[in-house]
Amino acid sequence: MSDLGEVLDAFREATACDAAVWRRDAAPGAPLRLVAGTSRSMAPPEDWLGTDVRDEPTERGRLVTVPIGGPRPAWIVLGPCPIERREIDRHLRFLRPVVAQYLQTSLEVEHAAGELAERYEEINLLYSISEILGRTVSLEEGAATILREVSETVGAHRASILVHDTESSTLQVIARIGGEDVPTIPIALDDACSVSAHVFRTLHPTIVEEGEMECAAERGFRRGTMLTVPILWTAREGTEPLGVMNLSDRRSGQAFTAGDQKLVTAIASQIGAAIQNARLVRRSLDQQRLQQEMQLAHDLQMKLLPDPGHVAPEATVAARVIPTEDVGGDFYNLYRLSGKRIGVMIGDVSGHGYQSALIMALTMSASAIHAQGTDDPAEMLRRLHLSVKEELNTTEMFVSALYAVVDREQKELRYGNMGHPHAFVVRGDGTTERLKAGGPPLGMVEEAPASSSTPWNPASDVLVLFTDGIADARNREGTRLEEEPVLECVRRHRSKPPAEIAGHVFALLDDYTRDAPRRDDLTLVVLKS
Repeated sequence: MSDLGEVLDAFREATACDAAVWRRDAAPGAPLRLVAGTSRSMAPPEDWLGTDVRDEPTERGRLVTVPIGGPRPAWIVLGPCPIERREIDRHLRFLRPVVAQYLQTSLEVEHAAGELAERYEEINLLYSISEILGRTVSLEEGAATILREVSETVGAHRASILVHDTESSTLQVIARIGGEDVPTIPIALDDACSVSAHVFRTLHPTIVEEGEMECAAERGFRRGTMLTVPILWTAREGTEPLGVMNLSDRRSGQAFTAGDQKLVTAIASQIGAAIQNARLVRRSLDQQRLQQEMQLAHDLQMKLLPDPGHVAPEATVAARVIPTEDVGGDFYNLYRLSGKRIGVMIGDVSGHGYQSALIMALTMSASAIHAQGTDDPAEMLRRLHLSVKEELNTTEMFVSALYAVVDREQKELRYGNMGHPHAFVVRGDGTTERLKAGGPPLGMVEEAPASSSTPWNPASDVLVLFTDGIADARNREGTRLEEEPVLECVRRHRSKPPAEIAGHVFALLDDYTRDAPRRDDLTLVVLKS
């Protein structure tokens, strides 16, 4: 009260009147207490302590007692005052409201301090929970710790935290105290008797008395009256319920109060943030793990494809496979055969993604075995079909495939083609021959086509194989590239090494499509022998 004392000192200097403020506490029979003033000898007589202004002359001057309104009785005592009452009243018009305001402010500060002291445990609990959530990785572990802290503060023998499981549309217990001998079961969100489900649906906390809304699913964590509050997450899109917190079987036997409900609601909001953060972290980790697995799958698939240098020096090959997703269904394969012959295969599994990639891996593995078992390309495709037809039937997929054998010594190219449209020999003079399909793709019919043959000039012929993704590449307007520009590019650069020819084809693709999204896997094989 030093500030009020300074005000009273200034009043004395201005009026030559000593001034003091006395107050009586609200307790019955409480004595007078000096709040601030210039003298302790000026305590007013008890019979002066009413609601009226008292003014009495003394030998040294006037003695004036002025009541101050408010929740606690207080008085300004002036005297001795050597000035007239009229002057005293003029100065009191300024002093009285100042003292009244000061006493009111002091009372509010005391009340705030008292409230703070009373709520210390609850404030400390909220702070502790913030720390727990900040350092806890496991949501279940954090929930169990929080439940112990809350139960201790509120004085509840039984408590539980239930979280919404979106897949099963149920509330599931992730932490509980008390009733461990009773097994917990998931609670359906539409359960009519469950307090937890009711609060989750309505988003409103509630206190249910003993005998009300008894539910077998809550028997493990409820005894008598139960306080239930929703666990919410509030975002810009609105409020999302995440679960509920229950407290029951209070040690004191007293009813839960509005203050208890307010405290538990504040704690539940922190738990809601923790649940949402845990979900986001888990989702992020799952996404990272998925990306790593997809990258690994991509790397493994690329490693299944043979190194084009594997068939040198009998042949020079350039080959590229670019999946539209991390993995795809396009593939090629190269085989060194007897008599310095080279086997080359290209295939396109319907669709793309993981299922196509699995069929692609199976087809490549089986083809490597069958290519060494027969000299007839069509027979190799027939055997390949027998190896993979069950998987193709099960997945309702098919594979367009061409298998060709380049024989330098006999100057012949023999091939079997099951539904692969983009297979060509570009001659040294620029003419182009399509290697026609003799049957539909693998997986559509049981029969394999007969093998076909065409002359092969090792000095100048170029074998060009590519999949639909190249011919179907589209520009920003959605117009297809078609196969003729690709063949024209190959013809224009046919005298160059296969790697340069392939580079020109993909440069053509990049220039045509620019930033248009890719719709299919891209595969190109260029061979000279």
